[in-house]
Amino acid sequence: MKSNYSNCLVLFKIGHMQLFFASKLDVKNGVMSPEESQHCAKVLRKTIGDKVNVIDGEGANHLVEITVGSAKQCEYKVLSTEHKAFDLPNLHIAIAPTKNMNRFEFFVEKACELGVKEITPLLASNSERKHLNVEKLTKKMVGACKQSYTLHFPVINQFKKFSEVIKIEAEQKLIAHCYSHETPHLKSFNSNKETLLIIGPEGDFSKDEVEAATKNNFQAISLGVKRLRTETAGIFACSIFNLSDR
Repeated sequence: MKSNYSNCLVLFKIGHMQLFFASKLDVKNGVMSPEESQHCAKVLRKTIGDKVNVIDGEGANHLVEITVGSAKQCEYKVLSTEHKAFDLPNLHIAIAPTKNMNRFEFFVEKACELGVKEITPLLASNSERKHLNVEKLTKKMVGACKQSYTLHFPVINQFKKFSEVIKIEAEQKLIAHCYSHETPHLKSFNSNKETLLIIGPEGDFSKDEVEAATKNNFQAISLGVKRLRTETAGIFACSIFNLSDR
């Protein structure tokens, strides 16, 4: 298994400091968003001269010094910058959001903490939720990545129909469903390959959807002997890929 030594060095360098997020443009301009500014200046009481870490979600970790400690807009100057090589698992999960939004937000949070490259909310025939606030999910993602010191942020897409998702190209195209138990376990697949895994709603995919996926080169896989909730299946899949060599 790949050594985590380099990850430990990153944690050692930034783990003792507060971590904030800013887009590349905001980093260039030396400003934090209103939300991050309030957290920095009002909640954590950071002020002029204090040093914190700012990440841009694309692998850069900036050590900065605060020059304006305002709750409306903190400003800073960059002292140094380190770049981390891309190390997210090569996993794209397309998953049907649960009726209970809290459970889907929990999935997004934990998937981002564990590591996932891309998340696509999937609209299937048995889906109970057909609308999402992607902006809110993105905020959950940012918080989870800051919590877990993930310097490369995953992509969270808008809703896609099942018919659109099964046409997405990937080296491995996998589908988890409950119609058959004679399928290989997810852990038997190569985690180094670009992988698209689709996970259905609580009522599962329809048999027509499974057939359509099969015709589009999807292979049925098992996530174990137990029947898992939708969000649990997604978290479990992320765990399997993060335990594998990459």
